[in-house]
Amino acid sequence: MSAQKDRWVFSFSFLLFCASSIPMRGSARLLQELSPQEYFSGLQAGRASLAYFSHNVSPGAQPFLEQIENSAEALQDYGISVVKVNCPKEDVSRYCGKENALRKAYLFRGNMLIREFPTDALFDVNSVVANVLFALLFNEVKYVETLADLQNIENALKGRSNMVFAYVPATGTAEHRAVMEAAFVYGTVHQFVLTTEATLLKDTGNNEPDVSSARLLFCHCQRATDLAQPCRRTAMGQALTMLNIHRHLKLMGAPLVTEVAEDPEKVSTVHLQLGLPLVFILSQKETYEADRRTAEFVAWQLLGKAGVALLSRDLVDLNVLLRSNVALKTPDEGVPIKYLVLEDTDEVITLVEDKNKVKQIQEDEEEDEEDEDEKETNNQDIQDDQVVEAVSRDKKRELPLEQILALTEETFHSALLEAARTAVLFYASWEAVSLAVLRSYTEVADHLKGARGVLLSRVNCWDWPGICTKENVTQFPTIKIYEKGERSVMYNGMWGTEELTSFIMLSQVSCPLKLATIEEAEGYLRGEFPSELSSYHHTSVLGVFSTATSEAREAFEEAGNILSGHVTMGMYFEGDALALSRKYAVSPPALLLARSRSRDVESIALSKQTAQDMVQMIRYELLGIFPEITVPNLPRYLQLRKPFLILFSDGDIGQMESKEMLKLAKGRPQQAFVACWLNLKKTPVGRGVLKAYFATMPSLPLLVWVNLHAGGQVFKFPSEQSITEMNILSWLEKLKAGLEIPSSTLSEEDWKPPLPAYDFLQMMETAVPELPLHTSHRRGDTPAQHPPESPGGDTATREEPSQETKAEKVGSPGRDLRGTAPRLAAREKQGKRHSEL
Repeated sequence: MSAQKDRWVFSFSFLLFCASSIPMRGSARLLQELSPQEYFSGLQAGRASLAYFSHNVSPGAQPFLEQIENSAEALQDYGISVVKVNCPKEDVSRYCGKENALRKAYLFRGNMLIREFPTDALFDVNSVVANVLFALLFNEVKYVETLADLQNIENALKGRSNMVFAYVPATGTAEHRAVMEAAFVYGTVHQFVLTTEATLLKDTGNNEPDVSSARLLFCHCQRATDLAQPCRRTAMGQALTMLNIHRHLKLMGAPLVTEVAEDPEKVSTVHLQLGLPLVFILSQKETYEADRRTAEFVAWQLLGKAGVALLSRDLVDLNVLLRSNVALKTPDEGVPIKYLVLEDTDEVITLVEDKNKVKQIQEDEEEDEEDEDEKETNNQDIQDDQVVEAVSRDKKRELPLEQILALTEETFHSALLEAARTAVLFYASWEAVSLAVLRSYTEVADHLKGARGVLLSRVNCWDWPGICTKENVTQFPTIKIYEKGERSVMYNGMWGTEELTSFIMLSQVSCPLKLATIEEAEGYLRGEFPSELSSYHHTSVLGVFSTATSEAREAFEEAGNILSGHVTMGMYFEGDALALSRKYAVSPPALLLARSRSRDVESIALSKQTAQDMVQMIRYELLGIFPEITVPNLPRYLQLRKPFLILFSDGDIGQMESKEMLKLAKGRPQQAFVACWLNLKKTPVGRGVLKAYFATMPSLPLLVWVNLHAGGQVFKFPSEQSITEMNILSWLEKLKAGLEIPSSTLSEEDWKPPLPAYDFLQMMETAVPELPLHTSHRRGDTPAQHPPESPGGDTATREEPSQETKAEKVGSPGRDLRGTAPRLAAREKQGKRHSEL
């Protein structure tokens, strides 16, 4: 059934219910006229009746009788009969014999007198119905005069039932009647409390200056259990009519948040039926708890103004942008659901309160995209950060994050225990390098799809700063691998897909791997590794220790923990370790290195070294004797701070050159320079390097000596000489003696970006000067938050946060819309270009 049809049926049914409250002229007379004997003999136990006794009707009493007669139909709907008792002249009984008695109306239940009403108190239909129902419901509707009385009732109801608190300036009014009629219908569901004390209304926190108008508050006591905190209160903003009260109580009785697992176009709730919009908070399994709290927080703010639903992306196939996190469905038939990208809960509330906000947000997003596209077109030449430029250029491309588990404060620790090893990317959604690495991380997830024993996950530190602080994440991005939630290893290599994949896969192998027999140790040196890890395995490092070298062995184990994921390390320390070491002409403690290409085993004696010394030595030995320089491995060689002897080649180097350079590199152990080569076809950036060294592109192959760390002089090996070990050594001697003239000298000026780095803390301090920089609250929170007074056309009056306000207390969602949409670039307005800041 469509929302429009649901609304029509609901409204029609309720109008039928309320129609009986409207007096209808021209209907059959319902006012009975009986003698005293007939009246008292006809009274039925439990049935109420309103009686007026008179000898004859004086002209002054005629208006009163008209109002009594007009009230008969309304009272009949509540099972109350109205009777005019004609007293004989000779009757001197209690009700007929005294003049006083003849100026009153009497309310009976059965033959028991409930209340006497002066006739001037029953001046119209509203006063008759209100006072009669108030008298009959005296035990059900509590009347209070002081704040203490109200608090006592609240405390008695906490955890059990809700309360409807009404203020009317005077009894007998239309508002008083509406409250009493509502109490007659809903009195078994909610506790009704009435007051006419204006000071009490102010004491409850109502800030309305006008106390001449009636007010109604719905007190959510059933959710409260803390006696020290008042019940949360939601005020009704409309006039006190039976229809409005019924509508308000219907909204208060609806679920705070509706969970949706179907097409949102087919969803119909009581809010839509009553003509209010429905807000969907888009969620996913990984962030369900946080999204649920956010939805509850929003629902409390919009209570009475809009409904809130939690829509799971995992259960519903939505053909919308992944970054969309909020949807709005209006009660208007034929209007499509609007899917939006909002930053915080304040925007959601504004969205509902301002009907033009949806259109404005969509127009702003379109304008922002057009402006950014234009700036990117016109300002490519002034872009100072290539990473920012690349991320900005690809910002419209949605990342396939389905295979990467998004972690929150609730799921972080439990997720670490699920898999043998968990890789966690800590990043900031507004930071360009983080987003670039996130893109590489999705490619890693695609490569490792179906791999066992490792779980890929991510934590957005912008949303969950508490996790990142506890895990000592001091820079973005950071990748750590956790082993069953305990020991962690931090990645400190290049951010390329291949390097990340290798690190994650190799981290699954114990480092160092303890080998039990000489056969296992020999197999390890031959490269006999698990087949699925063979492509990530390059050089085998085997530590050989005797029983007398426990100190060196412990240092080697600690070094293995540091190098886990970067290096494959084995350890052999059985009784026959001496026999293994003698085979390679070395005594324990020793290192045996088997490189992946030749599998020739090199032996290195270990002295008394610390774990850090071993780490540095292993890293140095793994650099290669005559390595090929690439963009990923260049930083490792630059860290040595040694001169470079580089052979530039347009493709693979010739066999003769390779042989001669290898002889040169091997002939001088621990030499003072790095002998290497660079393939311009695999590493095109080498052409730019050569153009920086020489004015024009030289012919290849070309051997160059350059010392980047002292003087920056560049020397070119004579092109007329062949590249042999003897010729190179002779040339190096001339360099040492100062007999060669450098081809060029590099500038000593530091390589810095053309513009200063971002000072995010300073920008945050400037934007929000009233907030301290170091605070335990999340972005958007303030230490003391006072909820708005108007959730949904009704005013919400709240005092201290009560037990039920979990949306604001436990894991406070603050003002951010976390969860479903990884806010790639968080509106992308913080990490753009320096010129925009």
